[in-house]
Amino acid sequence: MAETDYNGGSFYYEVDGDPAHPAIVLIHAGVANLRMWDRIVPELATDHRILRYDTRGFGRTETGDVHFSEVDDLLAVMDQAGVERATLIGASRGGRIAIDATVEHPERVAGLVTIGSNPSGFPEVELTERENDLFDELDALLAAGEHEKLNRLETELWAAGPTRDVIELDPAFLSLAYELNAANVRHIDDAATPVPLESPAYYRTVDIEVPALFAVGEHDLSSELAATEYLLSTVPDSDGARFPDSAHLPSVERPEEFVRVLTGWLTAHSL
Repeated sequence: MAETDYNGGSFYYEVDGDPAHPAIVLIHAGVANLRMWDRIVPELATDHRILRYDTRGFGRTETGDVHFSEVDDLLAVMDQAGVERATLIGASRGGRIAIDATVEHPERVAGLVTIGSNPSGFPEVELTERENDLFDELDALLAAGEHEKLNRLETELWAAGPTRDVIELDPAFLSLAYELNAANVRHIDDAATPVPLESPAYYRTVDIEVPALFAVGEHDLSSELAATEYLLSTVPDSDGARFPDSAHLPSVERPEEFVRVLTGWLTAHSL
């Protein structure tokens, strides 16, 4: 475990595995922190160098009131950890960061993996009535300043998805999902402002030249399912993986299955 300072932020990160092995960078979801990767890192680290970090304003990473680039933050952590080039694996928001980094700095990226992610600039998707109702509940809690309740309901939405009930979930998985997102409540008043790419990745996915794997859970939201199909249709060298018994967090809910798919893909592409 280590920390590095960059542009008003103090970034917490961890590195595992032999430095001589190919590098992987894991970027967590917006309802989690780097602990979401705990159950898959040991196996991945047997033949890869693994870097994971808490992004700005999440988990154990602190930030001041600054404007920042999520891609520049990623590269700063990679530089500090001595990772010149890596396969980027991002969940949800982390996948968007990984896609942005791939189109902006292709020389730093060997491969790209996303899990339930939208490329930056992806247009709004018409949601189902159930999805709209769930987001209305979240908006009401936000307006009322009920941040802890909001955090738990947000966790349930993304962990279960709109087509399952939380009572269908493995209690251990749901408990872990609550824990992963609860670590972010203390950052509710952080005032750092992300600066988007001048040209969003949505318009540039066709230019991605590295091997890519786009994964999604069968029970994820309509927007994430649509975005995954878009990525598969536009990124030239891409493969898809759909997890039938999961929603937005298949790498947490079904870690063994996720690692099996991921390691097979990494081996097939010599990454």
